Amino acid sequence: MASNREGARGLPRLINVPGTRLIAALLTALALGYIAWKIGQAPPQALQFAFNGLAVGAVYALLALGFTLVYSTVWFFDLYYGAAAALGAYGVFYLRTDPALGSRLDINSLPVNVIFGAVVAGVFAWTLHTMIEPRLRRRASPAVLRTGVAVVAVAMGIYTAIVLSYPEHLQLTLSPAVGLATAAVAIAITQRVAHSVASRVNATLVALIAAAPAAVLGAWCGYLLSGAPGAGLYLSWAVSCLLAGCVGLALYRGLYVYMRERARSPLIMLVASLGILLAIAALIVIVFQSAPRPLPDAFGSTPWNIGGARIKGFNVFAIGVALAGFAGMWLLLKMTSFGRAVRAIGDDEEVSKVVGINTTVIIAVVFFIGAMYAAMAGILTGHDTALQPRMGLLLLLKGWIASVVGGIGNLYGAIVGGFVLGLVEQFGIWDLAGEWKDAISFGLLILFLSFWPQGLLPRR
Repeated sequence: MASNREGARGLPRLINVPGTRLIAALLTALALGYIAWKIGQAPPQALQFAFNGLAVGAVYALLALGFTLVYSTVWFFDLYYGAAAALGAYGVFYLRTDPALGSRLDINSLPVNVIFGAVVAGVFAWTLHTMIEPRLRRRASPAVLRTGVAVVAVAMGIYTAIVLSYPEHLQLTLSPAVGLATAAVAIAITQRVAHSVASRVNATLVALIAAAPAAVLGAWCGYLLSGAPGAGLYLSWAVSCLLAGCVGLALYRGLYVYMRERARSPLIMLVASLGILLAIAALIVIVFQSAPRPLPDAFGSTPWNIGGARIKGFNVFAIGVALAGFAGMWLLLKMTSFGRAVRAIGDDEEVSKVVGINTTVIIAVVFFIGAMYAAMAGILTGHDTALQPRMGLLLLLKGWIASVVGGIGNLYGAIVGGFVLGLVEQFGIWDLAGEWKDAISFGLLILFLSFWPQGLLPRR
């Protein structure tokens, strides 16, 4: 069992062939020398390529972070994350608020809204049944609890369908949800602060005391949002990421969890996730057709001229999102009990079950978070280039290459590998056509698999 787990965790070690390290060192020296020579020839152009590489690398880093989180927990390659990236980008297009891009009436589809509503209802039903219902079993009968769970889940599904059906009023339909979420967060923070001050404080009493001011705060936030029609585009980012995360969670709980119990083979899981990726790509073609689709301009679309390079504020924002995503995931995994549970499952899932960790819930949340990271990467890409139904497959491959370059299964390697891949792509096409960048990426993958299969920052 242990040997199978170790075999699934990584690529083979570097073969000790005479001259291998020398060849690798020579190739690295040649690449660095070429870049230094080109920088000396045209510093402004070098600055432009460097910034472009960082902006593209930010997208790859987000993909690699989500991929690394899932892979280092369950140790199989989930190809759905390519589809999650496409769902994120096309979700924004589906919910866009810029009428200049065409009529939404030609795109908005009742079956699509119902399907996503059903997915959200299923996710809420499972979440309430797994996490909330056990805490209330002593206070209510099972029939009452099941009825309450069903009512709440159906209500959330209907609410999701309504939000998707009226994208032109997104700030209005989402204001109640934002208000409730703000109030819930305020109550949770109050309970945490009260517990840190006095560990024996009654959590229920604190929640009751904080309920009124939290409700006022939530109502105020919802009111502000309802009067901000310009927020529709950015609200569509959140909706798209959440929907992609719900689909990822539903796939794990409704399909992967049973396949892992019966198949116990990473290859079967890989083939299943490939089928999901291709199926979602086909559905995207059916709904949106195969023509390229643009997204409306977000903030920061006007370029700045810095040192002879044209730099967009939105691309700076993308780099910031990648860094914030890394910081958030690092804090989640290193500073919380959830993160400790994730790392324990990654080390040995069977032992984690023995010590009382609910591995099904933890892994489901991991899939949800990973899918949201991939969706955000797809959104950032969509605002920079036109949407294509097959964009998810290419983004998936780039995220995987970034993981291999940085060190597969290593969180630090994911962020480093993403930026390294972006920079290598951009500097590699300095004297070539832009179409060569994909070939350069796969060439870099071959080099790393040949000489540095454990990546720049190997997992320990």
